[in-house]
Amino acid sequence: MTLLLFILTLGVSLSIGVPVAFALIICAAAMGLQMDLFDPQVISQRMVVGANNFSLLAIPFFLLAGELMNAGGMSRRIIGFAMAFVGHVRGGLGVVAIFAAIILASLSGSAAADSAALIAIMLPMMKQSGHDEARSVGLMASGGVIAPIIPPSIAYIIFAVATNLSITQLFLAGIVPGVMMGLGAIIAWLIVARRDNVQPRPRQGWGVRLEETRKALWSLGMPVIILGGIRFGVVTPTEAAVIAAVYAIFVGMVVHRELKVSDLFGVFRDAALTTSVVMMLAAAALATAWFITIADLSGTVLDLVGPLVDSPTLLLIVIMALVLMIGTMLDMGPTILILAPVLLPVVEEAGIDPVYFGVLFVINCAIGLVTPPVGIVLSVSAGVSGVPLHKVAKGAAPFLIAQVTVLILLVLFPQLVLTPLNWLR
Repeated sequence: MTLLLFILTLGVSLSIGVPVAFALIICAAAMGLQMDLFDPQVISQRMVVGANNFSLLAIPFFLLAGELMNAGGMSRRIIGFAMAFVGHVRGGLGVVAIFAAIILASLSGSAAADSAALIAIMLPMMKQSGHDEARSVGLMASGGVIAPIIPPSIAYIIFAVATNLSITQLFLAGIVPGVMMGLGAIIAWLIVARRDNVQPRPRQGWGVRLEETRKALWSLGMPVIILGGIRFGVVTPTEAAVIAAVYAIFVGMVVHRELKVSDLFGVFRDAALTTSVVMMLAAAALATAWFITIADLSGTVLDLVGPLVDSPTLLLIVIMALVLMIGTMLDMGPTILILAPVLLPVVEEAGIDPVYFGVLFVINCAIGLVTPPVGIVLSVSAGVSGVPLHKVAKGAAPFLIAQVTVLILLVLFPQLVLTPLNWLR
């Protein structure tokens, strides 16, 4: 009964246009009334307790680091570096876009920010070279969703907080799958780009490559500092986020000298606005999660899927199909916060590694960012490029298929995630 009430309350609230955070509060109130535990003070207290989490401090600092990176010219130098090394291959601009997306993902962790940066810099060059505009924007939108998969990732932080898993383990486990997502997009691009009558760009000499490497060296140093510090236990993910923000300020203001003191207010404001949305959502979801725990919804779900527990692969396929369907209608944050606490006990009962499941879950949610009707990255990409949303969605379709294929491979062959993770642990 409680599970049905939760689904109906959430569905009705979202269908009439209630913001997700408030819809989750309504769900908490409805479940509280049903269990005779309703008290506004309990809900507000659980929201405060949920938001009062040290790990969640990483979110505003990684968001700030991403904003500072774009404002300080780090994104542009990364793209220049990628252009020098792979821009000469046929369809090379698309390869550059994905190569740059992988590097940018290791800096900011924001899919929307990475897609916007790639489109703003790369789209004029791709149009000038003769590539289809909608397909090019779709490629860069698909490249942007690599950001939540490769650490540092805000999605992993949210998942870890919602499920009490290790952020460090999720970060390390996401590296190889993120690169695989990029390779899948590159393969799809090289296949579809053959239709475009494009002359390859000239191969750059090693002098140019070394110069672009020199320009991008400070930017390339950020993921080494972040991941190296976390891997060797020097800093926690939250401390790494602070270091990333300070490092981005230093590089932008002192090294590149493109970030001015007058720019800081706008950068901090944009990061604060995004943070407020994420934290409100997290607080509401964690309050709802408390009632979900009290109601033992995980046990109810386990009873429903009981026959599948003995077949972990089949169970994962069913869960991934469910999450993929929900991801077309909900943003990544709500999907993680609503479903992860419910589904994790189920997969643990089936003997599935929870960190492995977390990576698959985040990849699935990332794919949802480029699936209509509620594809946040699609909307951002359409807005930045000026290409209609339906054309961007059509252009992204080949790369979406490639990334879903990668997800299927990871479900069928868990060692693709677990073996590299064991090496890095």
